[in-house]
Amino acid sequence: MLKRLVDVREGEGRGLLLSFAFCFAVMCGYAILRPLRDEMAVVGSTRSISLALMFTWTFGAMLVAVPVYSAMVARFPRHRAIPLVYAFFLANLLAFFALMKLGVAPAAVARVFFVWVSVYNLFVVSIFWSFMADLFAGEQGKRLFGFIAAGGTTGMIVGPGLTALLARPLGPVNLLLVSAGFLLLALGLVLELTRWAHGQLQARPARGPDPEAPVGGTVFAGFRLLVRSPLLLAMGTQTLLYAATSTFLYFQQQKLVAAAAADATQRLELFAHMDMAVQGLTLLLQTGVTGRLLQRAGLAVALAVVPVVTGLGFLGLATAHSLVLLTVFRSLRSATHYAFERPSREVLFTAVDREQKYKAKSFIDTALYRGSDLAGGWLYTGLGALGLGLSGVALAAIPLAAAWLGTSLYLARRHASEAAGHGSPDLALVPPPAAEAGPASRAL
Repeated sequence: MLKRLVDVREGEGRGLLLSFAFCFAVMCGYAILRPLRDEMAVVGSTRSISLALMFTWTFGAMLVAVPVYSAMVARFPRHRAIPLVYAFFLANLLAFFALMKLGVAPAAVARVFFVWVSVYNLFVVSIFWSFMADLFAGEQGKRLFGFIAAGGTTGMIVGPGLTALLARPLGPVNLLLVSAGFLLLALGLVLELTRWAHGQLQARPARGPDPEAPVGGTVFAGFRLLVRSPLLLAMGTQTLLYAATSTFLYFQQQKLVAAAAADATQRLELFAHMDMAVQGLTLLLQTGVTGRLLQRAGLAVALAVVPVVTGLGFLGLATAHSLVLLTVFRSLRSATHYAFERPSREVLFTAVDREQKYKAKSFIDTALYRGSDLAGGWLYTGLGALGLGLSGVALAAIPLAAAWLGTSLYLARRHASEAAGHGSPDLALVPPPAAEAGPASRAL
């Protein structure tokens, strides 16, 4: 049955299913929080505390969080560092539940919660994919990452569904406990997947550095590694342009939704239903198209789809900015991002060393991403202050999409060139071609 959906080979099945479930738990828990975060953006925004300012605070929080995380992975083995990060976020979530339940400073807590979720979602997802890039080689990633990502998409369907179903009977605050339950499940799956990976390592010892040792390096290595590698620098540019256009789209969504729905619960339900539409299309693409597209058409096509959709979508919004059009654009953009671009991007990270996987990737996925949010938010605000309406801002986003397309095509060519030239240093842990039918995973 599984082989009908994905090209899974002998010895990969258990690890693939555990990875699928892990991705489901992480994304389902976050999907419950995302509509709450969007509602907190409405509650916490005032004339003096704007959405752009909350994006600024988020970037500041990232500048603190990234070095702390880098210090952890430098000092602790990854099988300890990753569970510690998830346990820390679980404790945070329970603390927010207590504060909101007691009604402590609602506006201030709403702003802090918005910032926290914006940090949380990038860290837990980035760490997950760092783990995956360390477990599977590039060839495996092309076959399996689409299916693993489908676990996250399933979670992003179930999560909003639970939010829409439980928002009225439980109330928004009690949904935090539901999210905490999924994060606890993710923590258990981290430990189980680590045990499975350790068994794979014992069955086929690694040739090279111990994959269970701490990553090492300095606290600020992520930035240093980024600026020294043309491949990583291009990945960072791709992330910057994706995040900036996402921020433009998010700000437009907030305006259109606020105008369409005045009631908090109604807004929460609307955000949840929008997420369900996005994730339904994504799951269809991931389970039926992604793996075949990556294997047959290659990374260039998979990476190019989203910037093309983005450019066309903003062109459409420039001519007719309705909530329906925005929902269709957002659905197509998000679906193609999660189905095509995200798995392709994670394949790129299978061709870099372990320090780059955990530190440079974390820096790109968190600090650089939120820095792009910050720049995009203030740019959007500045364009509005200059008198540009929704149409003018949409037109301003089109050159960003064009630059993103050029960067994506360069990335695909660069990755192919490096893979053909000298391969990945981590591929020493992958069985030789003659043993392709056997276990082909690297341990955490």
